[in-house]
Amino acid sequence: MARPSVRDVAERAGVSVGTVSHVLNHPERVARSTRDRVRAAIDDLGFVRSETARRLRHGGSSLVGVLVHDISNPFFTEAARGIEDRLREDGRVPMLGSTDSDPERERELMSLLAGMDVRGVIVTPSASTLDNLAVLAGRGIRVVLMDHPPISAELPTVSGDDVVGARAAATHLIELGHRRIGFVNGPLTVRQASDRRDGVVGALKEAGLDPAEVLLEIEAVSGGQGFTADAGAVGAAALLGDDSPPTALLCANDQIAIGAMREIRRRGLRIPEDVAIVGYDDISVAAELITPLTSVRQPMREMGAAAADMLLSADGAVRHITFPPMLVVRESTIGR
Repeated sequence: MARPSVRDVAERAGVSVGTVSHVLNHPERVARSTRDRVRAAIDDLGFVRSETARRLRHGGSSLVGVLVHDISNPFFTEAARGIEDRLREDGRVPMLGSTDSDPERERELMSLLAGMDVRGVIVTPSASTLDNLAVLAGRGIRVVLMDHPPISAELPTVSGDDVVGARAAATHLIELGHRRIGFVNGPLTVRQASDRRDGVVGALKEAGLDPAEVLLEIEAVSGGQGFTADAGAVGAAALLGDDSPPTALLCANDQIAIGAMREIRRRGLRIPEDVAIVGYDDISVAAELITPLTSVRQPMREMGAAAADMLLSADGAVRHITFPPMLVVRESTIGR
């Protein structure tokens, strides 16, 4: 069957082609009863609007690329929802992609988006170098960096302060009396992992402690992936198997912490009596676990909305927004 056209919708609804166009582009100009008739005809016919045709008539794509490390990570899922909500207000549609923190995959996705002439791209870079952005810059496509600190006067950014957040988490454990702390991190090639390590080491030094004596570290990976629950279980097993095991674990994100908690319990250990644990991001399930998880909160949805605002801003000004992290203390460190 031929693809339904705007004219087919107009005939089915008993209105003009112009009225259908208004419903699609300026629904506020059309009476509600007429809008309902047109939308019912659209549903009945299975009409799908042609993005190419819309762009030719009005100029500019309605599509916005959103590239993150892993869309299955609740941090990025929440941030993506904030982006989507804000884009919808402006009649834009996000196209989501996971780079898996792989620069080659990131470049492939950017090339694909550039070929689609997207309105812009919100990206959490896969590496500390940003060479791949040239793929988009060469097409004049606007870019906003999300979950990344400022690096130039040309690139707008939205970020949290990972050094400050991790320092607060480590200080909390130090103040509870822990002097053997395990840090289950992701790959240090990822900027967030490196910054969070800096925060942990900084807190130990500020407390007059020697990181070489207090800190046990591991870059946890499972199935080729870091920052996952399985990676957390692998990392926790390695640290808890040390001849002088830690009394507390600090994890680079909440998914790692959930996997670490699983390993702690598998060993018959209690949380926090035998091993205290802190996560990072404060995802929605953190407070709902059997032992609610102490975590560093980042306003994920707000960060996503701010990134979308920057991308859509009419003045094109370059801004840098940093959201302060906040330690949320729960039973996984202080008990009941």
